[in-house]
Amino acid sequence: MRTVKIFIKAGCSRCPQAKQAGAALKDEGFSVTEFDVGTTDGLAEGAYYSVQATPTVIIEDQNETIIGDFRGVVPSVETLRDMLTGK
Repeated sequence: MRTVKIFIKAGCSRCPQAKQAGAALKDEGFSVTEFDVGTTDGLAEGAYYSVQATPTVIIEDQNETIIGDFRGVVPSVETLRDMLTGK
């Protein structure tokens, strides 16, 4: 199953929009994990993915291979849904 990872931080002007997109996808049954880079765990996960801008949205396939990433921007829910379903 493809998954979405969303990296956010306090004070980020676009992060609420990214969180809303993640919540919408989660409501549809997709796997969505949110990481706050202001925390130790979030920062460590962000370092692994070379996150340097928030929000960052990463989509991985079932083998944890990155198939899409959006750094500093928030894609539409439709774009994310299409990537998650392979359209």
